[in-house]
Amino acid sequence: QLQLVESGGGLVHPGESLRLSCAASGSIPRVNLMGWYRQAPGKQREVVATISTGGAATNYAESVKDRFTISRDNGENTVFLQMSSLKAEDTAVYYCSLRSVLSTTFYWGQGTQVTVSS
Repeated sequence: QLQLVESGGGLVHPGESLRLSCAASGSIPRVNLMGWYRQAPGKQREVVATISTGGAATNYAESVKDRFTISRDNGENTVFLQMSSLKAEDTAVYYCSLRSVLSTTFYWGQGTQVTVSS
C-alpha cells in the first residue's frame, strides 16, 4: 500500500514564505508524477504544481507561477513545495498526490492547512 504524509503547513502573514513536504512510502511506482493540489473552503480542489520522476518536468498553475517552486528528492521519495510571497488567496488545505504514469489512479495525502492572514 502506498502512503503519503504531508507536513509544513501553518499560519503566516501575507508576503511570508512556507515550505511543504510530502513523504511517500510503500509500493511506489518507479515512474510517477507527484504534485500538490489545494482546496479552499467552498471551492473545488485545484492543481498547484506537478513534477515528473526525475524532476526535469514541472508545471504550475498560473496563480502560483514565479512564487512557488516544486522539487523532489527521489532518494527519500519526498516532494517539496516552496511557497513565497504568500497571499490571502493561497489559503487552503494542500494535498500531496502521486500517480503512476501508467495509471489514472491518484494517491492522496491527508492534507495540511495553509492559512495566510494578517
